[in-house]
Amino acid sequence: RKSVLKVKNFLNNYNKDIQLIVLDETARTAIDAANSLNTKVGSIVKSLLFKDSEKNFHLCLVSGDKYASIKKISDLIKSPITKANADECKEFTGFSIGGVSPIAHDNMPSSILIDTNLSKYETVFAAAGHPYVVFGVSYLTLCNLTKGTESKITE
Repeated sequence: RKSVLKVKNFLNNYNKDIQLIVLDETARTAIDAANSLNTKVGSIVKSLLFKDSEKNFHLCLVSGDKYASIKKISDLIKSPITKANADECKEFTGFSIGGVSPIAHDNMPSSILIDTNLSKYETVFAAAGHPYVVFGVSYLTLCNLTKGTESKITE
């Protein structure tokens, strides 16, 4: 699929050793992904897209066992936010919900905020453009890949 190839090419340009993992079962939700990978739900990266009052988009990478805090994110970007809908997400990132990757978007988000809770895990797993495809990297690599800002963005 085109969306998976986009992620694969992005990863190859960063480090050819990062492999895509094709799952037998869906990783559409963090719980599904954790079950498929036999890992803790918290090690799953949820890539959530929000938009502010100026229609700028912000990507939040949240630990699978946490909930994004609208208030904390709004305070950090100094603008009220709402969650982007499925059509906005697909149009802006190029990925459908359930397979949104933290990297290789069609458009660059105004900001990328990374949940510091993810730092507790040796390896974190993120979607690679499809609900059955993920990749695993260290928290530090995730920060470097996305050039995101480490933040306290959960409730």
